[in-house]
Amino acid sequence: VQLQASGGGSVQAGGSLNLSCVALGSIVSISAMGWYRQAPGKQRELVAAPTNGGDIRYADSVKDRFTISRDNAKNTVYLQMDSLKPEDTAVYYCNAQVYVGVLRDWRNYWGRGTQVTVSS
Repeated sequence: VQLQASGGGSVQAGGSLNLSCVALGSIVSISAMGWYRQAPGKQRELVAAPTNGGDIRYADSVKDRFTISRDNAKNTVYLQMDSLKPEDTAVYYCNAQVYVGVLRDWRNYWGRGTQVTVSS
């Protein structure tokens, strides 16, 4: 199973980007897909992801600016990012909990990440 993220780039503050991440491989089911980010010199942090109860948890810093969505038929998760700020600059990673057919078990996967750079 691989997670392929795309959509990153360089934008000015106030701009928008839409990230996407598709899960490919021997996939039977995906229980959760989410987004995390890591800025230089900082730990990886949650951006948006579903909770065990099914709600969506957003980082306080992105609430009302970022929106996560998912297309189950395409095994794809999106992150619409609006009103971007320089402090949003980071490598963005997608994450998925996948039931792998050939393994007959659940596994946790990370994508390679896509760079988002916001200039002031």
